Order: sequence, then structure tokens, then C-alpha cells
Amino acid sequence: MQSHFRVQVSKDYLVFASAHFITFRGHQCETLHGHNYRVGVAVEGALDDEAFFVLDFSVLKQIARRFVDEIDHKVLLPTENPKLAYHEDGDRVRVDYFGEPAYAFPRRDCALLPIQNSTAELLAQYLGTRVRAELIRSGYAHLTLLELEVEENYGQSATYRETLEVD
Repeated sequence: MQSHFRVQVSKDYLVFASAHFITFRGHQCETLHGHNYRVGVAVEGALDDEAFFVLDFSVLKQIARRFVDEIDHKVLLPTENPKLAYHEDGDRVRVDYFGEPAYAFPRRDCALLPIQNSTAELLAQYLGTRVRAELIRSGYAHLTLLELEVEENYGQSATYRETLEVD
């Protein structure tokens, strides 16, 4: 029988303060607002034969922090949303909602994300898949599960879970 272990990190610096809006069914668009999001990430797998841990906590923290920092203090814009259109005009990004102008932001303040909506669920998936790709790229092929939680408010979160292939 092979044992599996879980390690997780959720630190004060794994937070991002960002603005967003989501689109609802029909022709409703939520007003622009912000959250102080908190991220927690966990991985599972067998212990390393030499170090006797699943993954060094510092590795997981560094990877997660890099991706969290990229969207900190940004307006989160879902580029895959069919209700929205984006136009870059010099150093500005204009957002149209169903063909009508809705917002204009300085480009440097935007995070254009390849997601369909800036919900907590899809933000968790976006960050989770990026963390997974970096772990695999870095050679951590023994991991069996990744979970990434995005909390948008105390007691209100979404978790993305992905089973990983073992080499």
C-alpha cells in the first residue's frame, strides 16, 4: 500500500485586491466592484524518497504568489466572454457589453484573462491550471491532486480540483 499525503498553503501574501464584474443570464451585467481575494493551494502525492515530503512548502508558495501578484490591484477582464468585446486604444482598454460601451480602463491596470467570466470558480480554475503547469514544468510529476481555493469574502469561496497524471 502506498501512502498519499496532502500539503497546503494559505498565507497573508497569497491575496489579491482586484475589481471585477460578472455577466448574468440574459442582458444583465453586474456593476464594477472589488474584493480582497485570498488564495489557498493544496497538492497531494506520495512522499519524496529522499526528503520525505510531498513538496517543499516554499516551492508551492513561490509559484502561487507569482500568479497571484500578476492580478493584484488589477481589473479582471474575461476575454472569452461572448457578451463582452475589448478594444485597445493606445494605453486604454475599452469594454463593450453587447455592443454598448460599458467601461474604459488604463491598460496597465487590467488583467486580460482567458476565462469566460470573472467568477470565483473560474478564477480558481485559471490560477489552478497555471500552478499545475508550473509544477509539471518544474519536474514535480509525482503529484496526484491539486486544489486551489479562491475566497472572495470571508466564508464565501470556490475551489478548483484537478486529478493529476502520475508518471
